[in-house]
Amino acid sequence: MPLPSRDLTSDVIVRSGLATAGLRDRALDVLLDPSLAHVVDLVCWPEKGMVHVADSQGHAALAADGTTEVLAGRNPVALQDPLSDDGYPYAAVRLHSLFADPRAPDLAVVHTGAHHWPERGGHLGEHGSLNALQSRAPFLLSGRGVRERGVVDRVARTVDIGATLVHLAGGSYDEMDGVPVDLAIPAARHVVGLLWDGAPCGELLERAAGGELPHVARLLERGCALRGGAIAEFPSVTLVNHTSALTGLGPGRHGIVNNAFFDRVAGEQVVPNSSTSWHRAMECLRPGVRTVFERLPAGTLSACVNDPVDRGATYSTFALIRAAGIGGTGTLSSMLPPAVDDPHASREHVVADGDYAWSTQVDASGLEQVLELWGAEVPPRLTWWNTTLTDSGHHAGGPGSRISRASLQDADRRLGVWLDLVEERGLLDDTVVLLTADHGMQAAHPACTGDWDKALTAAGVPFRDEAYGFIYLGDDVLDG
Repeated sequence: MPLPSRDLTSDVIVRSGLATAGLRDRALDVLLDPSLAHVVDLVCWPEKGMVHVADSQGHAALAADGTTEVLAGRNPVALQDPLSDDGYPYAAVRLHSLFADPRAPDLAVVHTGAHHWPERGGHLGEHGSLNALQSRAPFLLSGRGVRERGVVDRVARTVDIGATLVHLAGGSYDEMDGVPVDLAIPAARHVVGLLWDGAPCGELLERAAGGELPHVARLLERGCALRGGAIAEFPSVTLVNHTSALTGLGPGRHGIVNNAFFDRVAGEQVVPNSSTSWHRAMECLRPGVRTVFERLPAGTLSACVNDPVDRGATYSTFALIRAAGIGGTGTLSSMLPPAVDDPHASREHVVADGDYAWSTQVDASGLEQVLELWGAEVPPRLTWWNTTLTDSGHHAGGPGSRISRASLQDADRRLGVWLDLVEERGLLDDTVVLLTADHGMQAAHPACTGDWDKALTAAGVPFRDEAYGFIYLGDDVLDG
């Protein structure tokens, strides 16, 4: 049902080419009906320089500076305290960043934290939403030049990761959306960024403090972690935030607005995040965007291990894949060492879960690459190392489950092997490490099901839904 004070009938949706807002109103009437409130947390859209946010109980317009006008009922995103695990940290700036790109949707539907949609690829553990739990990644700094110890009551953003890395490595962060976190100074010869995909901030710190992650604890002994972690860009999904971390830009500037989206100009679906396309994801970057590797002084040795945001890196896993013409990570399984033989893997989960086994193979290869790079006479000035298993484990069971804990422990064992090598080579005192992730994670409720696509279809709204939540409206977006 429509919100009583919403008056959008005269608005023209210029960015999507629709003649009037009538179609959007029809879609909003469906999506904001209380019958879908258990699965639809928010609906967001751009309008006349503002981003509008609505749910079944209220409607507000957000300016880029955070100024808010409540247009009906209550403000759906009133709580934005970035240190709270409730609410929507940095809602205004994150939403404005997304909708700055014309490839963004007409409507962004935000799942509730409880929503479970296995028939559409959903899992027991989920991310992608605007809320704090699904957006909060860890942010840990360790080693030379780090000026604090322990857990500090601070928070950063994912775009700050790129700025911090390039600053510590001697490059320029000019014109980035992020800024360097001021808890470390450029003092180390070697800078290392570790991304543990999908590792929630709170769980990581809790497990490290409880002795389950002894090598993360080793890092903390030589540094600090932000209690509020790093808040992901919206949507809080993988490739959006890998790209934000390694460019220092939000999605509205780097151009990768979701794991899958629709390009109205080209009239086609774009899927940069899949096993067959990940290695070519950087083809989607907007002109002029530079990665952290491209911001380093000329001649600087750098490495990007198992991450598609690799442009400019001296060594890159995905550059090797492209050069070999393999066609993406989906064809690599038979070329990687068997997961059951990995001494760092939790065998019970490798045997029981195919995604866990595949991610184990990928991460075993990542460790081999990092050990080779750091066994060289001169290790890279900047190393970026992506770990995938932590995402697979948390999707499979949700935060706190046996399989998610095992994935963190496996990643910790691999981290320990690399730390031992660094220490044996006498390089530990000249290295600074930043450990983070691309998003947080939240446990879905298996009984909380529902599908807004069915309701939109029943209402006769022409639309396409990309990545389950990006709604593009109109007959021109329909397949065929």
